[in-house]
Amino acid sequence: MKTPTATGSAVAAFAIRIATLAAAAAIAAAAFAAQPVLSHPPAPPERPTSYMKVDITEDFGATLARMRAARAALMQRQRELLAQRYDLANRPSGATMFRGKPVQGGVRVKLPAGMSWQRLADLGADDIRARDLFPAGFLPLPHPNHAEGGMLFPQFQIDELKRQEQRDLTRFDLDFDLPDHFLPEFPAPIFLTTRPDLGDVSGGKLLTIDNFHGMFNGLLNPKQLEGLRLLLTPFPQQQFNQTEDRRAERPSRGVACLDCHANGHSNGATHLVGDIRPQIFRHRIDTPTLRGLNIQRLFGSQRALKTVEDFTEFEQRAAYFDGDPVIATKKGINPLERGSQVHFMAEFQALLDFPPAPKLGINGKLDPNKANDSELRGQALFFGKAQCSICHAAPYYTDNLMHNLKTERFYKPRIVNGMMAASDGPIKTFPLRGIKESPPYLHDGRLLTLEDTVEFFNLILETRLSEKEKADLTAFLRTL
Repeated sequence: MKTPTATGSAVAAFAIRIATLAAAAAIAAAAFAAQPVLSHPPAPPERPTSYMKVDITEDFGATLARMRAARAALMQRQRELLAQRYDLANRPSGATMFRGKPVQGGVRVKLPAGMSWQRLADLGADDIRARDLFPAGFLPLPHPNHAEGGMLFPQFQIDELKRQEQRDLTRFDLDFDLPDHFLPEFPAPIFLTTRPDLGDVSGGKLLTIDNFHGMFNGLLNPKQLEGLRLLLTPFPQQQFNQTEDRRAERPSRGVACLDCHANGHSNGATHLVGDIRPQIFRHRIDTPTLRGLNIQRLFGSQRALKTVEDFTEFEQRAAYFDGDPVIATKKGINPLERGSQVHFMAEFQALLDFPPAPKLGINGKLDPNKANDSELRGQALFFGKAQCSICHAAPYYTDNLMHNLKTERFYKPRIVNGMMAASDGPIKTFPLRGIKESPPYLHDGRLLTLEDTVEFFNLILETRLSEKEKADLTAFLRTL
């Protein structure tokens, strides 16, 4: 048993030890505080990358809420841009498409204040650029959300697919931007090279996976029917798939080729080309028609593909996923077998014909007994002063080549709603047969009417057409 004296000594020694440790801690703390504060080095700036982000860290519900909340402001910004560039009124020209939809008329691109088209055309490119007089509607047109991009469908297409297939192509982040009256007829008529005697074989219906067999069994051979089935079958695509970074509210079966190329034509659906980086330099693309595909020899946004089969395979492997095979693997790429599936799809596409042009002869030019004086004068201009036929040769009005219009001669590079408007680069000479059925015009849909298109090329080619000559040229284009 310890004595009271021994116990007191032990307590005193423990107290001294505690005090010593406390003092040492205080000295260490003071020494640490006297040292300069060392911070982590700043994170390096993000390097440009050719790839999309594969690993998604944001919960889908958070993405949905965030992008849905931003939707109204994005669409308001795009509406303001369109209103600043164009007269968007519904003003028919008097001409109609095959099934009766009015063709919009008049020049819709707005001029700079105090300028006329004639005065503008009298100026040189350098003068227009220096004085910033190039009409805004002639500049490249951005996607409604250029930083996001992706397939975007007009509402009439969305509604009809919902009705027939219960498949929803609504995006929770964006709406389509161009008014319906500037878009092609819907549903579009369908003409077959193999059965021209039948005329329009669509029956006024949108061709879908639900009705194609009843519509075409007996008109197509088994290979072509199978190709059509594949063209109407939805496969995963960048915005419409089952992953958490989709842009459809519910997991989606995907998109079919003929969702954009409705009835083998076009519904005006838009996208961004997949072959340019960084994102800000990518071009908007207006869905081209598949009519007359059998006479075309260049495919893809850079026309690097030489056959319909190449293009069909490329669309599934790359274009559906913005040209990124890494993200395609994640979202559900659908490789097609070249010898049968791709060939069958291409064979059907090659059957799609141009609409009838009753005023044209077998050489693709006007029959003088059927055309009026204005149309004949327009044809003379097309093959002469207006220089159109340099690229658009009869009878199909294409040379199957690429041409660089060098529109950047007329304006200084600028950012427009998240897109760098710098240049267009080489673009394909699309066939002009049936051109009045395929608004809007140019590769990105920036030209809403044929009159806009005539004014654009009159300026770009510096042909200095008179007002009467421009009207005659437009009249000719409507006969093609």
